[in-house]
Amino acid sequence: MSHEGIATRSVMRSVAFLGASALAVSVLAGCSDPDPAGKPLAGQDIARAARAEIADGGTLHWAVDAVPETLNTFQSDADASTTRIAQATLPSMFRFDAAGRPERNPAYLESAKVVETEPKQVVLYKLDQQAVWSDGREIGAADFAAQWRALSGKDSAYWTARNAGYDRIEKIQRGDNDLEVRVTFGQPYADWRSLFSPLYPKEVMGTPDAFNDGARRKLKVSAGPFVLKSIDRKAGEVLLTRNPRWWGERAKLNEIVLRAVPRDERAAALAAGDLDLAEVDPAAAKRIALAAPPRPQSPSAGGSATPLMGPERRRLTPAQKRDKARFRGFEVRKSLEPAYTQLALNGGEGPLADERVRRGVARALDREKLAKLVLSPLGLPAEPVGSHLALSGQAAYADNSGAIGGQDTAEAQALLADAGWVPGGPVEERKKGEKAAGSEADKSKKGSGSEKSEKDSAKESGKKSEKDSKKESEKKESEKKGDKDSEKESGKKDSAKDSEGGDDGAYIVGEDNKADDDEGEHLAQDGKQYGSKQLQQGGVPGAYAPQGTAAPAGAAVRPLAKDGKALTLRFVVPQGEGSQSLRTVADRIGIMLERVGIRTEITKVSDESYFKDHIASGQYDLALYSWPTSAYPATDARPIYAKPVPAADGSLNVEQNYTRVGTDQVDQLFDQAIATLDESESRSLIRKADSRIWAAAGSIPLYQRPQLTAVRTNIANAGAFGFGTPLYEDMGFLKKGAGAPAPSSQR
Repeated sequence: MSHEGIATRSVMRSVAFLGASALAVSVLAGCSDPDPAGKPLAGQDIARAARAEIADGGTLHWAVDAVPETLNTFQSDADASTTRIAQATLPSMFRFDAAGRPERNPAYLESAKVVETEPKQVVLYKLDQQAVWSDGREIGAADFAAQWRALSGKDSAYWTARNAGYDRIEKIQRGDNDLEVRVTFGQPYADWRSLFSPLYPKEVMGTPDAFNDGARRKLKVSAGPFVLKSIDRKAGEVLLTRNPRWWGERAKLNEIVLRAVPRDERAAALAAGDLDLAEVDPAAAKRIALAAPPRPQSPSAGGSATPLMGPERRRLTPAQKRDKARFRGFEVRKSLEPAYTQLALNGGEGPLADERVRRGVARALDREKLAKLVLSPLGLPAEPVGSHLALSGQAAYADNSGAIGGQDTAEAQALLADAGWVPGGPVEERKKGEKAAGSEADKSKKGSGSEKSEKDSAKESGKKSEKDSKKESEKKESEKKGDKDSEKESGKKDSAKDSEGGDDGAYIVGEDNKADDDEGEHLAQDGKQYGSKQLQQGGVPGAYAPQGTAAPAGAAVRPLAKDGKALTLRFVVPQGEGSQSLRTVADRIGIMLERVGIRTEITKVSDESYFKDHIASGQYDLALYSWPTSAYPATDARPIYAKPVPAADGSLNVEQNYTRVGTDQVDQLFDQAIATLDESESRSLIRKADSRIWAAAGSIPLYQRPQLTAVRTNIANAGAFGFGTPLYEDMGFLKKGAGAPAPSSQR
């Protein structure tokens, strides 16, 4: 999904209070733009070099988060490492270009196109004549058919995580010869290019036992530039070696070692020479960037070649001088990940079940400021995301944020007032020990699909504790000491808060009222990463934000209240050491909401339970997490935004829609988009669906996530890949005397 510039055109007041289905057609006018998709905000940063300049041989040591539990990408516990291995060792009929759009993979396909639409859709694949599995057998219709049968959903013996698209296939046949495969669909399927990428051999897909267990630990047969040689779980390493039967351009590297290294240990591993390439957090990137001079910037690179904002190189501290020596020979290549961070609003119960309250929250946010806060210190384009369903540059992208409008305090307060929340009303004290809505104390009473009245939820969230009263008193004292002392005291408080654990660490955001104008002074810090494994494509969900950001100044706003209960939203954040950045973003959002009278109670929970026990189960009001992008939003994004429906056991089936906000119209637009073979019409329908999603305000896209990769300076065709699929056969070490790889300006 994407970061395009926000459209600040407001929606008429009368429309703002209506449901998403009542939006005027003019709100959807983004589709009339000749090319609303635009270009990627940041290009690939991989130090591109010609194959002739790359030496033959060598071993690339590449950091991954973990040794994968399974090598089958279609199983529920597949992860980013599973995907990386599949990309290097298995066929993909289509891969992604630098703009995140699918393109035919010439190593496997001579052509692939729809050859019939009536009476049924038929796609004809013409395979490369030399395409063979590592055992010498030709890749053919039998492999396509085995994968279809395994993933069609008709045989429950196959433990599949997803079958979207495969369930629409009616039959698969051999074409006029062994190199042709005819796929006939029972229902039209717009995203047919998403299928058979990767393609597993029939030996893996042919039986439930081979699918469920056989492909978890080994791939006996493969067909890529590399083959899987071994997995050493004790050492945390996966060894890929050059495939002697590969018919394409011969891989430059002899071996690729994927080594499991925790993110907080990667800087040390790089300095020790144990790694050649690793994605790193912004703090580590800043240290490593000292060792290499800034590379030239190119307008075509979309800002990806601009330097990390850091110390003045002529005035380095002793520690920085040591870092410069330790990381000599490395540089940081950077782009934007094919993923975006969002603010999720739980509309399943409580105050946020009211669309007007959700829209009020959305209008209180300054998304441009949040994007600038996170991305500007990294030298990356600081534009907020304009779509839930695609990123800038992808075919389906259009900035539809105008469907809800930009930051507007007056409009936010008007929406909240219409919902009955007004400033200055009488507020009952919350009993000692009573927690806000969605707290752990109530967890046993709530299921993921439980319903609760707005009044009851407000009663839980609106009561003020003695601790709150004490903090307000501290706030007054802090204000008397002046901004400088206030900021100092705040730092102490934040440190103390982070040392607390669980719900005991709950605190109200924004009570210190500190300065808000220091964006760009702090380097964005890496946060824990959360999200669904099913959609991972080389990047995992999460959020990044700057550390130590000060809060805003300004006159205090009286809290909103309704029926004697204050409007307080429980903002759940992970409490781990590596999640300080996530908490910082939550603090900043809380301060923005305080300006319209909404209080946010930050509740810290363990990293292990953050997503599973809180986000997925609905135990939160506000939360930050992110989704990977998809070139096929009609297929992959539908479960994220589908309207929850009651299950047979009385619970609510939310699929991956953890905000519990959905509409029949959005579902219908997805269904129409997936069933039309007119690509222009399908894109238009996707953009309309996105406008409805914006209007429903179940989630607010914030910014595209940065991608920072530390790489040896003599490694070419690897680094921050952005949208593009890595070309493993072209990676390698430059020949001696070949000079440095081409900077971004020459790519």
